Amino acid sequence: MAGNDAVRTAAHPIIWFARRILSGAVVVWAAATFAFLIQCALPGDRAQIIINVTSGNVGPASSAELAAINAKYGFDQPLAVQYGKYLLQILHGDLGESYQQHRPVAAIIGEQIGPTIVLALAALLIAWCIAILTTLFMAGRDNIWSRLLNDTQIFLATVPPYWLATILLVLFAIKLRIFPVIGGNSPIGLVLPTLALALELSGFFGQAVQSEFTRVLEQPFVTSARARGMSDFGVRLHHVLRHAALPGITLSGWALGKLLSGAILIEVVFARQGLGGILVAATSSRDVPIVSGAVLISAGLFALASIIVDLTYRVVDPRMKLT
Repeated sequence: MAGNDAVRTAAHPIIWFARRILSGAVVVWAAATFAFLIQCALPGDRAQIIINVTSGNVGPASSAELAAINAKYGFDQPLAVQYGKYLLQILHGDLGESYQQHRPVAAIIGEQIGPTIVLALAALLIAWCIAILTTLFMAGRDNIWSRLLNDTQIFLATVPPYWLATILLVLFAIKLRIFPVIGGNSPIGLVLPTLALALELSGFFGQAVQSEFTRVLEQPFVTSARARGMSDFGVRLHHVLRHAALPGITLSGWALGKLLSGAILIEVVFARQGLGGILVAATSSRDVPIVSGAVLISAGLFALASIIVDLTYRVVDPRMKLT
């Protein structure tokens, strides 16, 4: 009996991890299906679109040219066959070939996705730092500063990042000239784009963490810690924060997905290298494989982020079971 219990205990995390992998695979499959359907539903002949993108002409192509493109890309086959081949290509890591650049989509996205991920992770880190610091010093205090912080967080949570990015760009880059207008991928060029994304997110995190922080302050174990002579800041940092951060950790998976999409817009505003530039170019030229590839990569990153958040939740609060 003891041996069977040990086997079940060891298998439990494996089962949990397998479920998370399966749910992530479902998300990627749904994104792949959506991307395929969008390609098929686009107005116009796909073969004609490819010829126009490749040649730069807008006139109709000949029947022979259209037939050659349809045969090359398999557009003349039934949709079910096209869908099956599309999924098989994805399983082999093949996201297709760019109509315009005639290069593998995976290679094009791989060259540009690094700066986008760096921007998203930097914004997530800064948003957490702002939320934690303001909560530690202000939460649960009935004064004007605490109320002002609460109002500021609500305001930041409602401000669109691209609007905030424009304000920051005009004020600090054009007017005050503290930061470069186009900073490239240098550390100083990362400051304004990061703030544009992080400030809005800090409002969401701040509201979630501050509400839970105030509730945890009233728990009996907090009173016991204070009775043992621990300072107010020590109680907040070592006892309250760990429990209060759980709602924010739950939001982090959603936040990372939001940051990846938001980073694309911010990159366009600040003319940064990243997915933003190639997606704008691909959309304007109807280079569908690049857009579809970006959708798939984003779905995969979102699924990975969800698994990491679940693991982090378990580490922060060991009472949570892997279910």
